[in-house]
Parts: sequence; structure tokens; C-alpha cells
Amino acid sequence: MFAPTLSALAWENELFSLRSRWEHTTTAMPEARRADALEALAAEAKTLAQVNPDAAAVRVWQGIILASLARESGGLDALGAAKEARRVLESALELDPQGYHGSAYVTLGALYDRAPGWPVAFGDDDTAAQMFQRAEAIRPDGIDVNTYYAAFLEDEGRDAEALAHARRALNGPIREGREASDAALRAQARAMVERLGNE
Repeated sequence: MFAPTLSALAWENELFSLRSRWEHTTTAMPEARRADALEALAAEAKTLAQVNPDAAAVRVWQGIILASLARESGGLDALGAAKEARRVLESALELDPQGYHGSAYVTLGALYDRAPGWPVAFGDDDTAAQMFQRAEAIRPDGIDVNTYYAAFLEDEGRDAEALAHARRALNGPIREGREASDAALRAQARAMVERLGNE
């Protein structure tokens, strides 16, 4: 009767390792090495998701890693990773409508914001806005939620709203295990505040 608990602990430990290595790769690794490292992490996350098909958190992190790979790659490789990230994150939301504390929605918002539009890919500003709003409803003080949403709003020319979200990001709590990536996001938010606040 202890098997499910032990199994859950096993994937949680593996997920912690994946998350830690993603954190190092995206914040400390030289840019030229990131794509290869993220590709290896994506393959590892895919295997972990296949072994634990009901673990929404694993799928969310698989999607986050794939989205990071798309950002670091170019051309068709980037499009392929972005499309796979969207598919994985949508499947995670079927298991957990909260999207692992809103993280699935943040990542989907960034994907819809950055991907080319039809017919090349699935990029869509309206859908991106909806994803960010859902993330905000779940975790309104999130550094990632507000930084990515602020960047999207600035691109849309909605500077006053972007400034408000960037300021909110500066006051958001740093997440355990995400110290380096949250610090990087906070630096982006601070740059937006300085830029938009002086206009």
C-alpha cells in the first residue's frame, strides 16, 4: 500500500533534479551551450512524463523546458519545440486546470506571444493575453506572471498597464528553487520600470 507514495516521491525527486538543471542551464550556462543542454533535458523530461502519465507537474515542466529550447533554438527546430511545448502544456491542463500554480498558463502565454502566426505557426496575441490573464488570476503576485505579461503589454503598446505589471513583478516573492531565474526576471522587470517610468 506504500507503492503510490514511493512512486510519487521518486518522480518528485527526479523532477526536482530536472528543475535544478534547467535553472542552471538558463541562468548560468554559456549561451552557446544552452540549446544542446536543453535538448537533453527535454528528452529526459519526456521519458519522465511517459513513465508518470498522470503527473501534471511533470508535463508542465516538460513544457517549460521545451519552451526554453524553442527560445534558444532557431528556424524549424524552434517551431517544432514550440509546437510540442504547447501540446504538452495543454495536456497538463487537462490533468490540472490550475496549471501547476499558473505556470502552464504563463508559458503558454509566452509561446503564443513569440511564435509566428498562421500559417507558419500558432502565434496569436489575443490567445496570449487570455493565457496571461488566467495565470494572473491564479497567482497575481508572481514574478514570472507579471514580467512576461508586462513584456507582452509593452509590445502591444499598452505602456501604462505594462508598467503596473512590471512594478508588481518587482514586489513578487522569489520562489524556492527558482532563485536565479526569478532574479533574472526581476532584473527584466526593473529595466521595464526604468524605461517606461521615464517616458
